[in-house]
Amino acid sequence: MSKLTFAVGIAAGYVLGTRAGRGRYEQIKQVSSRAWNHPAVVEQRQKTSAQIKQRGPEVAAAAGQAAIKGMGQAAKSAATAGFQAAVGHRQGPVVAGAIEEPPAAAGSTAPAAETPPEPVDATR
Repeated sequence: MSKLTFAVGIAAGYVLGTRAGRGRYEQIKQVSSRAWNHPAVVEQRQKTSAQIKQRGPEVAAAAGQAAIKGMGQAAKSAATAGFQAAVGHRQGPVVAGAIEEPPAAAGSTAPAAETPPEPVDATR
């Protein structure tokens, strides 16, 4: 299939880049139409289409399972890194800044939030 795509790309580039004019364009169009409608090409297109319809759900399910597995591995890696940083085996990343509290609603009786402490830079 990639050879066909390459050939179509070459033909399209030639048609777009040529200065031969409309006549050459029509000739290329006619030849490509004959090739596209050739019985062997039509048969292969039909076989490919049937195979995609038949195996499509199977491929989609496999892709979904691979995505779920990948998400699980990413979560496990993140949890492991967090644990190692927490117990001091490895230094975790230090993010500068502070988490701000959302503004209190008007008429709220909740006390004002305290100023958060400065972040500690563990790289020093």
